[in-house]
Amino acid sequence: MKVLIVNTSEFTGGAAIAANRLMKALRKADIEVTMLVRDKISHNPCVLSLNDSFFSRKLNFIRFVWERLVIFLSNHLRRKPLFQVSIANTGTDISSHPLVQNADIIHLHWINQGFLSLDDIKKLIRTGKPIVWTMHDMWPSTAICHHSFGCERFKGECGECSFLCSHKHKDLAYSVFHKKRFLADSKIQLVAVSTWLKKQAQGSALTKNLSVEVIPNVIDTSLFVPSDKEEARKSMSLPLDKKILLMGAARINDPIKGFEYLVKALSILKEGTGEDDYFLVLFGGIKGDDSFLSEIPIPYVWMGSLRDPSVIAKLYAAADVTVVSSLYETFGQTIIEGMACGCPAVSFDNSGQTDIINHLENGYLAKYKDPDDLATGIKWVIDNREPLRLDEACVRKVHDCYEESVIAEKYIALYQSLCNKRK
Repeated sequence: MKVLIVNTSEFTGGAAIAANRLMKALRKADIEVTMLVRDKISHNPCVLSLNDSFFSRKLNFIRFVWERLVIFLSNHLRRKPLFQVSIANTGTDISSHPLVQNADIIHLHWINQGFLSLDDIKKLIRTGKPIVWTMHDMWPSTAICHHSFGCERFKGECGECSFLCSHKHKDLAYSVFHKKRFLADSKIQLVAVSTWLKKQAQGSALTKNLSVEVIPNVIDTSLFVPSDKEEARKSMSLPLDKKILLMGAARINDPIKGFEYLVKALSILKEGTGEDDYFLVLFGGIKGDDSFLSEIPIPYVWMGSLRDPSVIAKLYAAADVTVVSSLYETFGQTIIEGMACGCPAVSFDNSGQTDIINHLENGYLAKYKDPDDLATGIKWVIDNREPLRLDEACVRKVHDCYEESVIAEKYIALYQSLCNKRK
């Protein structure tokens, strides 16, 4: 069986990391897997890039800019929502690419920002090959948004889009929604990385007739492993006598990550104890002004963007609790990574993380957008971590549900069933 994984980037973004980990897991299971991307940075021979010449790099950049420009003009020249939506109006036709022609299964992941257009997806469907599309956000089921933030227009017909500040029924979202209607009859096999995301797909007018399976992202349990807390803290120059809280994100000040709720929860914790028992560790990028860090009411350190998994694993091992205050998580990669290292998590009880955290068993699910309960959860984990052996419960959950062999087996079974249907 030959599987082709298709993703915009090789490593940038959560979907890229997930796709890479899946490729590794499948290859360990003796499945022949290659990956086709636009943006490649490694020398991995199993990954091929469409940016293979000066001309193709310039053309793909123009495609990226063209899509953003159309969005920019449609949302009244506002920069804030520019990357919260995608319209797939331009891209590269890969249907005749040798990797596509030789594949038994085409496995799409995140294909936005000028990589594949809607017409390019149609051409892949016309090849007649089974297509699996792993949803890392809501975009396959909405007109243009990667997350709807509670808007439910995608259940009927998009238009009057809040991301565009539009009051017109037939706006850009309406137009793209109708262009995406071909998905309803496409027979694409959707895979949602969480139960919550599956429910969104099943409620969409675009994807409600498609088969949707839930298969979570894979984690490499040889990289993310428990280690001695004191040694980890010493190696990272972190305080030995504090309760360390950890937050990581691709962009810390992305509004989706709910940093304001973490700050409020920390203030509540500090007021409750009257002592400086807590220390916050942050890692990830910051876009623009970093003055928001001055709002943090307890001692903290920002480690910047980290790419080395061994360094990230040490941070999880050094921490007492991982705090994920996101307004939504389609899956919750940092939660899984932390749990694999024996670090329990506290998060809101609202989306993909509810599949991962078993409330009061291996972590705490706080009431949605409730900083008081978020603070309660942080204190509960810290007070009960040792008596309840939360670290052992975390590692057990990860090995039972998310390690390479478990996820590879689920995907292989899905691939085989799709191939058998073609015979």
